[in-house]
Amino acid sequence: MSPNIELDSCLSVSIFGYTIISSTEFIHKIVYCSNLKKGLAIAAAAVLLAGCSASAAASSPAVSSAASQSTNTSGTSTVTTVNASANAVIDTADLFTSRDLEQSVDTSNAEYITLENNKDISITSEGVYIISGTSSETTITVEAPEDAKVQIVLDNASITNTDSPAIYVKSADKVFVTAAEGSVNTFKVTGTFTPDSTVNTDAVIFSKSDLTLNGTGTLNITSSKNGITSKDDLKVTGGTWNITSEADGLEANDSIAIADGSITINANKDGMHAENDEDNAKGYVYIAGGTFSIQASDDGIQATTICEIDGGTFTINASEGIEGTDVEINCGDITINASDDGINAAAKSTAYSVQIIINDGTLNITMGAGDTDAVDANGSITVNGGIINITAQTSSFDYDTTGTINGGTVTVNGEQITEMPSSMMGGGMKGMQGNQGTQGRSADASSGSTQTKQS
Repeated sequence: MSPNIELDSCLSVSIFGYTIISSTEFIHKIVYCSNLKKGLAIAAAAVLLAGCSASAAASSPAVSSAASQSTNTSGTSTVTTVNASANAVIDTADLFTSRDLEQSVDTSNAEYITLENNKDISITSEGVYIISGTSSETTITVEAPEDAKVQIVLDNASITNTDSPAIYVKSADKVFVTAAEGSVNTFKVTGTFTPDSTVNTDAVIFSKSDLTLNGTGTLNITSSKNGITSKDDLKVTGGTWNITSEADGLEANDSIAIADGSITINANKDGMHAENDEDNAKGYVYIAGGTFSIQASDDGIQATTICEIDGGTFTINASEGIEGTDVEINCGDITINASDDGINAAAKSTAYSVQIIINDGTLNITMGAGDTDAVDANGSITVNGGIINITAQTSSFDYDTTGTINGGTVTVNGEQITEMPSSMMGGGMKGMQGNQGTQGRSADASSGSTQTKQS
């Protein structure tokens, strides 16, 4: 079968997957791309992802899907396999299950619940629960067996609480929060959260178990603390999620993994934050696709260990745009406006090397005035490909060990550079960790040459 090439106004888009036309007719598409701007697109019939590659022939899908109709499902069922991209450092083979990526709901045995004021809802067994209506002072509590999978479907549900989460998951194997097709849902917590014994339930959706957000509807969240918190893994595969929070927007202990979705965050701390105090190898962020608008007072995206971006469209306005111990960018269309560091790598975890590696994608980084760095590593910086446009008043690149440009197009204030300057130890004091008072060398923002600065 020959490849089908599709173009839009700005780039070639690669899509690999199966699209259902009828129960018997399939179209099998393979479309290639270079510097792919969007890593994953969810259509009505399938969830699709194509990775960036300098060579179209080398492009391989991170997520491939087959679609089929199910008589017990409202919509189209997808069966998805996740495959690691060539440059991936996170094992994506089992990262998303087919149910994670399923945006429709099996309603054949669902229980329908209408919200009522001052009345909590208790879910104690596996199943699908469809929630609708408007209420105040209501908490949906999940306290199910450790092997139970619970799906909460929001179908025009609105909850306003003073001091407790709208959804509180005490126990389950995994909980799916699904925004039903065409629905607009609203959760608000306006006052100070009251702890549940020793558990600081400080989010509008608070889960002690794995949590997956999906669907094709919308959930608007306003929080006096965190927006959505999972003490295990937090996954987003679809839906529209608008979060305004006084602390973090999305928070997880083990990981944040996003396949697709539209996510808007206005946070007084971090937009996304993954951190695990007990396991030095956890606390990572993986993003395969989606559309992101993040306004954060601290970091747009922060990972304790790895932050890997394989696709998506990002607009980030923050003190620091993207931060992690190991930052890997393999694809995506990323716009960052930052007042400290645009992209920062620093040693919060000893399990991984402190480094920034850019293999592909389009990055537009604009820095504010002062002692700022567009790309800053308390280790190494390597650019293997992609398009990087930096507008900086002080420093474009700052690193402690090595800085290398092996490929791609790097432009600083309108002038293309092909080499990073040599650098001495102690290149950056800012970010999560640094060596104050030592000298480092950085790329002069005005010309792409080198300058010595106190870092």
